[in-house]
Order: sequence, then structure tokens, then C-alpha cells
Amino acid sequence: MQGQTQSTLEVIYENWRSYNKKLCNSIAPLTNQQISLQPAAHMWPLGQLVQHIISVRAGWFSGTLQDADEAMNAYMLWGQRDSSRRSAVELVQGLDETWAFIEARLQRWTPADCARTFPDEWDGQKYELSRSWVIYHVMEHDLHHGGEISLLLGMNGLQGIEL
Repeated sequence: MQGQTQSTLEVIYENWRSYNKKLCNSIAPLTNQQISLQPAAHMWPLGQLVQHIISVRAGWFSGTLQDADEAMNAYMLWGQRDSSRRSAVELVQGLDETWAFIEARLQRWTPADCARTFPDEWDGQKYELSRSWVIYHVMEHDLHHGGEISLLLGMNGLQGIEL
């Protein structure tokens, strides 16, 4: 008897879930001082990078995809330059809650749902973006900034994201 084979999307989503967990595991043990580490004075500190990941997830999945949620609305504000700094516990909670919000949608959206488009504007240009595009864009954003976080941790003798 043959075992059931996962679809490519199921594998991608499962690995994105695993990546989120690994990101959380690298942030959870950090002190407030470590969360404030910066690669250079003019660059974002580690905590702001994590807050940016959280706010972008919330903004795209709740805001752009018009799936309003009170908790996600609050997380959207975390990415502002003047937003309050968060502890490791708060950052991990934000990562977990935004991931749970995303994953609940990934599990229920059909291919037709993913093809649906939503209006967006960037630099004065108007676009119609599909859910599929947003899913990929947020995943690549997570990976990009997660790499920065891992490098910053390693530069400071701390354990990066365990891949």
C-alpha cells in the first residue's frame, strides 16, 4: 500500500511553519539587551526586525487581503519606527499569533480563493494582487529578515536560526 503524498504547497507551508518555530526558538532566550543589538548605529536593532516581520504579516494578511482582525490591527502598528520596544516573550507571541492567523487561512483557501485579487497601491501605482502573490511575498519577506536576524545573532556570538 502506498503512503499518501503531500502536495508541493503542503510541503512549503509545513516548512514555513517549521521556519517560524525556529525563528521563535532563536528569539525566546534573548535578553532585552540582546534584542537591542544592531549591526551598525544606522541600522535596525534585532527587535525592530522581528517587529517588522510581525507587522508585515498582519498588514498583508489582514489589511491588504481584507480579512480584518482586531489583534492583527494592533500588530500592524508594531512596525512603525516609533512603536514601543517589545520583550522576547512579546516578540515570540507576535510571531506565533501572526503565524496562526496566516496558517488558518492557508488551510482553508482553495486554489480559486488564492487566485482572487485585491487592490493595493505602491509608490502611486495601483495594482491588483492575488492571494497567491501575497502568500509568496510574505514568505520571502520572513526568510529575508530572518536571515538578517540570524546573521546579527551570529555576529554577536549567539545562536542563529537553526536550519
